[in-house]
Amino acid sequence: MKARKSTVPRALPTGARLICTDNTGARELEIISVKGYKGVRRRYPAAGVGDIVVVSVKKGTPDIRKQIHYAVIVRQRKEFRRPDGMRVKFEDNAAVITDPNGNPKGSEIRGAVAREAAERFSKIGSLASAIV
Repeated sequence: MKARKSTVPRALPTGARLICTDNTGARELEIISVKGYKGVRRRYPAAGVGDIVVVSVKKGTPDIRKQIHYAVIVRQRKEFRRPDGMRVKFEDNAAVITDPNGNPKGSEIRGAVAREAAERFSKIGSLASAIV
């Protein structure tokens, strides 16, 4: 896991629902907490593209539902700016279920993955069908 190169706004607070874009059997995830978050009093912990979060599976196959997993956020609706001045935003919020180190549990990732997440977690970048 590398450091981030661009400043991504943390637009997904705890309680946010995400689409799961891998083939683990989960379809919808809810953020429980953000790994490594250092906060301010009464502020909700929030995450952005490239962050590791703890999630609960809300919709999916019966064997994976109602379980707690780690996930990496690969897309977010809130636009963010790259160091070259380009602005990027996606049409949904999405994550990939991983282990605590950021290695994906599934064997394929559907849809686009932000370059920030792919650079930080190389295994996610190698499984991605498209890197934006």
